[in-house]
Amino acid sequence: MNTIENAGITYYSLPVVVLLQESGLGVAAMAAHTAYDSFNKSEHRIVQLMNDEPFTGNQLVQNRRLEELNTIEGANLLDDLAWTYFHHSVLEHSILQYLIKDIPRGVLQELVHHRIMSPTVKSTRYTMSSLINAFVAERLNNTNTYPTPWFFDIVHSLDLFVTTDKEYNDLQIFDIFNKLRYQYKQLGSLEFLELAIAKSALPIVEGKMSSDDRYLMLEEGKKKRNVGDAFKMIVNDSWKTELVLTINLRSLKNLLELRLSGAAYFQIRWLAEEIVRATPKKYLDLIIKPDKLNKILGK
Repeated sequence: MNTIENAGITYYSLPVVVLLQESGLGVAAMAAHTAYDSFNKSEHRIVQLMNDEPFTGNQLVQNRRLEELNTIEGANLLDDLAWTYFHHSVLEHSILQYLIKDIPRGVLQELVHHRIMSPTVKSTRYTMSSLINAFVAERLNNTNTYPTPWFFDIVHSLDLFVTTDKEYNDLQIFDIFNKLRYQYKQLGSLEFLELAIAKSALPIVEGKMSSDDRYLMLEEGKKKRNVGDAFKMIVNDSWKTELVLTINLRSLKNLLELRLSGAAYFQIRWLAEEIVRATPKKYLDLIIKPDKLNKILGK
């Protein structure tokens, strides 16, 4: 895990970005020549063929041509449209798909402001069971107003926050404990447990046992499907999440132009920089000027 210190917090974990799939530049090049009816001027023979010799209906021939089209690494006309004529709509025909991990929900809120992209985000509602199970195991053995070291250790092990500063995260864990303790007090034990754990797990909480044993039994049992519905207010902007993002090259250009700026919020700027590092150069050459790209890549 890469970390960085900022504003007195030691440390923040940096985002992880993995390119899962790319569509290539062939279709974008084809679109560019379609716009100007200039197929014969393409430096790629396959672009000329795609226009001059229509498909015969032979699936094998068609597939081979498409495979060749999708091997195109760049095109002169794409460069001209990107940097001279600013005709960026053709870039929408190139699609990139990323796995993005270890970003805070605060950055997610910034990210979804951008248009023409499809994010599928890790659900908070359906993935809070371990934390709620830890609180249930803790609360049934500890009626005090302050959590035991066991609770702190378990929640630290869940790796919930983008901050890795233990002292700072202790404050966040104590805040979570207090919010859940408040709901526990307001609802009473029975109603809280009905919202917190699956019906089949209710017998597990009966009887005397250590917090660790009760927690492990709850973890191994059936989880309440939408446990986050009742307890999502404990989540803050530091809460770590992940997503799969599908975005076209034109939208990526807009995202990076805005979020690589020194005026951008520092955590989404870190994300933008990691996206750049995960993106093949053939795409970046169409959307980021060389001097800025070299600076990001440390060249």
